[in-house]
Amino acid sequence: MSPAWLPLAIVATTLVSGVVIFLTPDRMVRTRSALNLLGAVATLGLVGLLVLRVSQGGSYATRMPFLPGAPLVLQSDALSLLFCGLSAVLWLITTLYAVGYLRHGAHRPRFFGFFAFCVSATMGVALAGNLLTFLVFYEMLTISTYPLVTHRGDAASLRAGRVYLAYTLGGGAMLLLGTMLLYALHGSGDFVVGGLLSQAETRPGDGALTLVFAVLIAGVGVKAALVPLHGWLPVAMVAPAPVSALLHAVAVVKAGAFGIVRIVYDLFGQTLAETLHLLPPLSVVAAATILWGSIRALGQDDLKRRLAYSTVSQVSYIALGVSLAHPVAALGGIIHLVHQGIMKITLFFCAGAIAETTGIKKISDMDGLGRRMPWTMGAFTVAAIGMIGLPPTAGFVTKWYVSSGALESGQTWVMVLMLVSSGFNAAYFLPIIRRVWFADPPPGTLLRPKGLEASPLLFGPPVVTAALTVLAALFAESQLSPLGWAEALVLREFGFVETP
Repeated sequence: MSPAWLPLAIVATTLVSGVVIFLTPDRMVRTRSALNLLGAVATLGLVGLLVLRVSQGGSYATRMPFLPGAPLVLQSDALSLLFCGLSAVLWLITTLYAVGYLRHGAHRPRFFGFFAFCVSATMGVALAGNLLTFLVFYEMLTISTYPLVTHRGDAASLRAGRVYLAYTLGGGAMLLLGTMLLYALHGSGDFVVGGLLSQAETRPGDGALTLVFAVLIAGVGVKAALVPLHGWLPVAMVAPAPVSALLHAVAVVKAGAFGIVRIVYDLFGQTLAETLHLLPPLSVVAAATILWGSIRALGQDDLKRRLAYSTVSQVSYIALGVSLAHPVAALGGIIHLVHQGIMKITLFFCAGAIAETTGIKKISDMDGLGRRMPWTMGAFTVAAIGMIGLPPTAGFVTKWYVSSGALESGQTWVMVLMLVSSGFNAAYFLPIIRRVWFADPPPGTLLRPKGLEASPLLFGPPVVTAALTVLAALFAESQLSPLGWAEALVLREFGFVETP
């Protein structure tokens, strides 16, 4: 086993960064901005080092005493590195965006301190080596994001915070119950290649395992916004744009989806999950969530709420892909962890830039906005096309693999679902694109008044992530791409990789 300090250093760097930022007086704007960027760059560097070492055959694990017979474990594997890499890259980009967004905001030390704590918790979730460690950081994530949701302190924000806590603490209680049941029944909750329970010489009865699976999926399903556990997500859109981006693309929602992947593959294992017929119900819930989120998105005039319901729909591609029991579909689901992140963070960055620069929050007020804010709306258009699933974007790669896997496994209903979902995506994104580029601006509006385009710190980050949306598709076959890492995961789980 290689030296164990690296996973712990990744979690600790962001945690220490948050503590230092809390102690920085509000007036020290430049110092705090430098500390934010230093923490983000240091974390990205450590994650890059970990990826390099693991790609060279290294194996890293940190074990810390916690409960009798149940230590806290941080470890590196292909899945954790995929999520860590996404979080580290997007945290750096989001930090740049947040510095520009909150340049004149209040309570900035508190905001950026909890922002760093949130990322530290996300890294802990990604690197967790057993279910207990996952639970600890999962709850830390809930606690650290609550002050971000309520940051503005107005009535709407406080109400959103109460709804957020009611849902996520309830989900945490279910996850705690599932964890206790698993440890009581099996004595361990380690994440094991091929599945802890699949490889056990003796295991609990089928009924008990089915109960554990259902409780655990319900626990993580709250953050993954599975229907009917999704109600907190649209309400939380009153939070500042960097928080919305963090919730949807990097931290909370993605932690729930990541948990589903861990439970299916590393606790139960593909073989046992199929034997117990646990995956078809998960497929049904994911399919229902995909359709319901899309239908609700159609009726939203508020831009952030439309994007929120889009997230409800889109994140369930991950659960759907891993529930189909086919390597190609699983590949599509796993790469969507990254692809959905870069596309959705672009959209929320743009929504925040529009609101901060023009005050526009409703889609019905966005006529001609593309000619007034070309960089911002250009990035929005690329990400929206990706969400629809058109080439050459990351969204096309996801839908191609999920659909191909479904067809190869004889589950043609999934192909129909993906076509219907893409139709809904087009129905709620294309009208926005038409409005911003082809509708005439309101009377009296200058085409390009000086300074109307967002500041570089607000339009630069979405331009970068929009470019990543295209590059992830154009270089999908590279070993360093999200698809390359996902193939390693599928190879590990199924023993082979088929390419459609």
